[in-house]
Amino acid sequence: MSKKILAVDDDTEIVEVIKIILEDEGYEVSTLTNGKNVLNVISSLRPDLILLDVMLGGMDGREICKSIKSHAIFKYIPIVMISASHNLQSLLKLPGSPNDFLSKPFDIENLLSKVKAQLAT
Repeated sequence: MSKKILAVDDDTEIVEVIKIILEDEGYEVSTLTNGKNVLNVISSLRPDLILLDVMLGGMDGREICKSIKSHAIFKYIPIVMISASHNLQSLLKLPGSPNDFLSKPFDIENLLSKVKAQLAT
């Protein structure tokens, strides 16, 4: 059974690119372009991995990440934060922090290696 990935980014072109790249690798990819209903979507979709942008059109992906990680059911889902402007390395040690981060613009191989690493655990 293929692994399910949820990609959340307010840039529709980026989520489309991520979707194409990951579907080519055999993953089942769902996308969201805002963070408003992310917990409902996670609840129904039950993704194996979440790719989450830091800046989501007025919402802070870091707060969404903390919210996801604070839920008993969702806290084990790995989250890779994506950012063009923030160095998230320092966040990786904090409570409610993402499992990894990816800088924009990202290279396809880097995206795939981070996805594979998170899904291997």
